[in-house]
Amino acid sequence: MLYYLFQYLEAEYQVPGARLFEYISFRSAMAIILSLAISTIYGKRIISYLLAKQVGESVRDLGLRGQSEKAGTPTMGGLIIIFATLVPVLLFAKLENIYVILLIVTTLWMGAIGFIDDYIKTFKKDKEGLKGKFKVLGQIGLGIIVGGTLFFHPGVTVKEETNEPAPEKQELVDSFQNIREMGPEIKTTTTTIPFVKNNEFDYSSLISWIDPALKNYAWLIFIPIVIFIVTAVSNGANLTDGIDGLAAGSSAIIVLTLGIFAWVSGNIIFSDYLNIMYIPRSGEMTIFISAFAGALVGFLWYNTYPAQIFMGDTGSLTIGGIIAVLAVATRKELLIPVLCGIFLMENLSVVLQVAWFKITKRKYGEGRRIFLMSPLHHHYQKRGYHESKIVVRFWIIGIFLAIVTIITLKVR
Repeated sequence: MLYYLFQYLEAEYQVPGARLFEYISFRSAMAIILSLAISTIYGKRIISYLLAKQVGESVRDLGLRGQSEKAGTPTMGGLIIIFATLVPVLLFAKLENIYVILLIVTTLWMGAIGFIDDYIKTFKKDKEGLKGKFKVLGQIGLGIIVGGTLFFHPGVTVKEETNEPAPEKQELVDSFQNIREMGPEIKTTTTTIPFVKNNEFDYSSLISWIDPALKNYAWLIFIPIVIFIVTAVSNGANLTDGIDGLAAGSSAIIVLTLGIFAWVSGNIIFSDYLNIMYIPRSGEMTIFISAFAGALVGFLWYNTYPAQIFMGDTGSLTIGGIIAVLAVATRKELLIPVLCGIFLMENLSVVLQVAWFKITKRKYGEGRRIFLMSPLHHHYQKRGYHESKIVVRFWIIGIFLAIVTIITLKVR
């Protein structure tokens, strides 16, 4: 909203400084500052309110050290993250931008699913919360909305290079020798394959090899892939939210990395210099990402050990959904196994544990385990590691994976 206000002031009255709001970098900086302020200053008030309403965590006895002390800690802290993200976005982003709209819808959609789950656990005293099938249905619904929008919306396009130098950018040729004229915007389901030269892959090729005319029906392939990504990443974030600060810190690292991809992909100069896909209007996602990252870091103020509040499913499902949509929108979804390696490890540890238990139970008459407990962070707790040490080491791994992900911009 402030973006439109200052745009009007610049056009009508040439107010000094109003043009700053034209720059994504300025608006991103303002968004992250405001989101940090909201999450840290108003976060305390939200915690006090939740305590007054006795919205406390009901802790299951898993035999973990320090677990009993966490009983009664306020949950639904994801409300802090959602509020601290949306306010700066509404103030500083271009609200007609399709990518921003999708991210706002994702935040509210997944936030609502998580809130219902936390509400049932807290107020209905049902430790199971929202039934798993309803969570999955919600994730599938979001996947259909996101996949359908990205496939059919006319504003979701890319530009490809031609072989001619761009005459209007001739003055930049001395600095960037490889700048080429970009062709018209086109609709495509092309994505990026990491670590591969000429690394573009078109999902439509999975069906158009049968008959070129089937390319128009590529949505039959694309939308299920988006549904899978949304479901997998949101569940991965949900499983990672098990000890103080782990999910919020790991997610902040992932989101900031995606912010780099969104910024360079939406900038015609840097996308051309780095020889990556230029996605018009995608740079506006940087404002949302900045606000989201600020909200996560601000939430960590209260969520680090010993946590004063838990994010609950209100936060973890929202975080996973946003990360999934950002990855698909920037066409970097094939980097998710690397960038979201922490989520992947947590997911795999549960899948392997359950699968091995069932296999050995059928074979030997009793179930056996690979890990002392799953998800993976609980395994290390069982081995006697303090949860702060586990969290920091997972963050270090997350930073390493983020660096490897960023390196893919040039290493092909």
